[in-house]
Amino acid sequence: MHDARVLVVDDSAAMRALFCDVLEQTKNIRVVGTAANAAEARDQIAELMPNVVTLDVEMPGMSGIEFLEEIMTTNPLPVVMLSSLTQSGTETSLKAFELGAVECFPKPLKATPEQFAKTVGKLGKIVLAAANSNVRDKPRNRGPKAEAEAEAGGGYVSNGKIAAFSASMGGVDALTEVLSRYPKNCPPTVIILQTEPALAQMFIDRANKDFPCAVKAAADGAELSSGTVYIASDPGKHVIVEPGAPARLRLVERDPVEGFRPSATLLFGSIARASMPAIGAVLTGMGEDGAKGLKLLQAAGCRTLAQDRNTATVPQAPAAAVEAGAVDSELRLEELAADILANCGSEG
Repeated sequence: MHDARVLVVDDSAAMRALFCDVLEQTKNIRVVGTAANAAEARDQIAELMPNVVTLDVEMPGMSGIEFLEEIMTTNPLPVVMLSSLTQSGTETSLKAFELGAVECFPKPLKATPEQFAKTVGKLGKIVLAAANSNVRDKPRNRGPKAEAEAEAGGGYVSNGKIAAFSASMGGVDALTEVLSRYPKNCPPTVIILQTEPALAQMFIDRANKDFPCAVKAAADGAELSSGTVYIASDPGKHVIVEPGAPARLRLVERDPVEGFRPSATLLFGSIARASMPAIGAVLTGMGEDGAKGLKLLQAAGCRTLAQDRNTATVPQAPAAAVEAGAVDSELRLEELAADILANCGSEG
């Protein structure tokens, strides 16, 4: 794992000092410089050669989102955007992901001191993961090929298998690529997306406009049906699948599993224990969540996949699943989507 050499960009001197202090306390992270605006940051990047930039969305002159676009066009670097959790801030976060940001970190502006300390404490792990991410020369957008594939899937017939997968850092971009290839009558799909619930809901709203399939927030008691994707992101509840005709989602209050809630390992394990026909996948993300659960699915006779580590934005989670011996195939996103569709149905 590479050490992180971070440039902190924020127009507020107080916020620069705060984030520098937080990051300097994290092992294997060194703040190499700070900047108050895009012009200063441009010079600092050239001089200091950081391998991660934290970038405030709201800055005087060139905005953070405009500077992000410049960085990803001229000198691609892992960028962690810092944004408020307002409506406009959430919309900007989605735009940042489209442009190639590795992660969007919420500024806890109205939190208690205890909540603030807990929230910003996550920043070090995010920045370190960003330093070890795979940054592409340009963002992956829904292209004509994926669009054509989804349209061509009008006669797709689901065979009843459940698709279940997980994603965290880089997950919005990865899910956009996969779901853009889903036909209207896609397999019933349950996704753990480790991100802020407000951002997840914004993604769900946009997905329903952009993709043929229906995309919903996971809800307790929801019946799993073809043509619908269910996304779980509530950090206060786990999601599991309850067998039956039809199978249903259950949201349960339990302690985090190995530090994660909702837990992909718990979701995968519930499907494996119920001996339901399914296919599981671990996509881009931090940590090892999902690896043990994917192993349970594999032992239950289900097909298991991981996003190719060389193309995953953050390869930690897929790598953990591969190293656990839990993966049948390691695939690029377009191959992974095709594999899921092929195993969960057929063209009518």
